[in-house]
Amino acid sequence: MKKLILGTRGSALALAQTEIVKAGLIAAHPDLQVEHRVIQTTGDLRLDVKLNEPGSLDKGLFTKELEEELLKQNIHAAVHSLKDLPTTLPDGLVISTVLPRAETADILIGKSPLGLHGIPPGGIIATSSERRKRHLQWLRPDLQIIAIRGNVPTRLRKLTEAEEWGGIILAQAGLERLGYDVASGHIEAENITFFATSIEEMLPAPGQGAIALETRANDTETHAILSAIHHAETYARITAERTLLKRMDGGCHMPLGVRTVIEGDSLTLEALFFDSDPEPRKGFASGSVSEPECLAEEVYRILHAK
Repeated sequence: MKKLILGTRGSALALAQTEIVKAGLIAAHPDLQVEHRVIQTTGDLRLDVKLNEPGSLDKGLFTKELEEELLKQNIHAAVHSLKDLPTTLPDGLVISTVLPRAETADILIGKSPLGLHGIPPGGIIATSSERRKRHLQWLRPDLQIIAIRGNVPTRLRKLTEAEEWGGIILAQAGLERLGYDVASGHIEAENITFFATSIEEMLPAPGQGAIALETRANDTETHAILSAIHHAETYARITAERTLLKRMDGGCHMPLGVRTVIEGDSLTLEALFFDSDPEPRKGFASGSVSEPECLAEEVYRILHAK
């Protein structure tokens, strides 16, 4: 194979992530020609859909059209933000490759240097994530949480226009891939400087911060090429996280936060699950990095034993 075609959404973040994939492939295979093809998804076109409604992302709001192009063999691989991928893939498709994971933290882009606890009682926070909403209601039940849609630049613009908002929450990985200097503690948008603070108490979504490549299961040639950029540790972590999510019969709307850590041959999985009770169910377990599915099963039993 001399040319490999990647399918991607057309947002600035999706294109930035595709460039990361392309750079890695070209570094590993200097003679390989790597192209990308922009494919619009339902999620890009239907901004009226509420992401926290059951069934939206589970049905592949941001992935279905990419997968159709894969099955038609119009592309060799689809580039995804892993947290957007449903836990059950169409027949014949697999996650064959994940890149080294970026930071998984949730970042408050706000108007107070004191972060989440600096927002006054009754303050407004905007987020499209049910997980973030429920976590915020647990940490700060006095706040007002409202929904927001759009890409990162659009959400930042909305923050500048809404004087009554205290802030919005975005993933650190996405911000940094778009060139924002999160480490400085400030974000510039529309000539306004906002404060960027990590919400340490908030566990990220399963797969957050990871870039995944979805391919046809029988495409061994593409798998061989992509293996050069595959990161085994990230794969073990996201396997534990996604196995737990699938075991709970959940999708991207599920208010489940997870954190995985690898130390030597040990993998730990921590989880917070919000159901009807404002107080979350908590689960934690450690196990072998070679058995992430078993670890997920153990945390699942802990969560459902409460």
